[in-house]
Amino acid sequence: MVTTNVYGDVQASDDYTHPLGAEKNFNESMYFNFFDVAGSRGGFLRVGNRANEGYAEVTLVLYQPDGTVLFNWKRPEIANNDAYDAGGMRFETLDPLRRLRTTYEGTAVYLTDPAQLADPGQAFRSNPHKPVSIELVHEAVGPVYGTSGAGREVADPEKEFARAHYEQHMHVTGSVAIDGQAVQIDGFGLRDHSWGPRYWQNIHSYRWLTCSFGPDLNIMVSEVTPTPESRLQNGVVIRNGELDRVVKVDIDSQFQPGSPYHTGMTARLGLDSGETVVVEGRVTSFIPLRNRRSGQVTHIGEGMTEYRCLGRIGIGISEYLDQIQ
Repeated sequence: MVTTNVYGDVQASDDYTHPLGAEKNFNESMYFNFFDVAGSRGGFLRVGNRANEGYAEVTLVLYQPDGTVLFNWKRPEIANNDAYDAGGMRFETLDPLRRLRTTYEGTAVYLTDPAQLADPGQAFRSNPHKPVSIELVHEAVGPVYGTSGAGREVADPEKEFARAHYEQHMHVTGSVAIDGQAVQIDGFGLRDHSWGPRYWQNIHSYRWLTCSFGPDLNIMVSEVTPTPESRLQNGVVIRNGELDRVVKVDIDSQFQPGSPYHTGMTARLGLDSGETVVVEGRVTSFIPLRNRRSGQVTHIGEGMTEYRCLGRIGIGISEYLDQIQ
């Protein structure tokens, strides 16, 4: 099912890059995850343009059925915000709010123990690198939800975390080749587009759960803690294209002892319709990522997660961000 329904003020023109803002930390990024339940594999691709700082953030994660992970992160130089095209990764809008293409040609470090990314320099030096070729098409199976940020004033760009942001669930098809061995992908996932001033260090923490159980059931859960004293909760449950907003979130998370590495969660979702939906997640593959700026370290835990909800089983991502003092 291809849809152009929009919940919010997002326009078709927003599915391209935007004029570069004056803020030093202006960031425009697109992110795509995908999970093939039959093949027990998946991953995500992200390009974040920071043209005023002269570089893009390029991230690739590929989860394999045997528990290994392929990963790459680059900071290639860019001079403008005209396209998502850096470090061998490219995103194209084929039909706004309907179809997009993601490609990658390059390498990735092959990790039999993904936890080694706690020390990324050592992980890159001590593990083999394999050639990777990706070509995927992402086609909408649900509505767009979010905001363009139009009319919103930026009080302090140094404290912003993306003024505009929208998401959409997708059907993903194509191929992923690792070391010359190609596999066909036929799965589901979520895409994310944001723009505006952003530093990863500008919020205290967040929990972000995304899962597609198929074309007829898609879920996103977001709990953002801008400061230890404040909390923003939202999300969506989409059934057969009909969106029900999440207005209350209660997440009970499990972690590896003595670490911020999450291993599972139970999320109770209060919907705008009055219904309560329970989502149970079990992390099946995990990598610890980090972002550093001005001496502050931000931990971003990325878990390929098996979800159970409403009698269905699916695979998605659970992303946990925490500031590490």
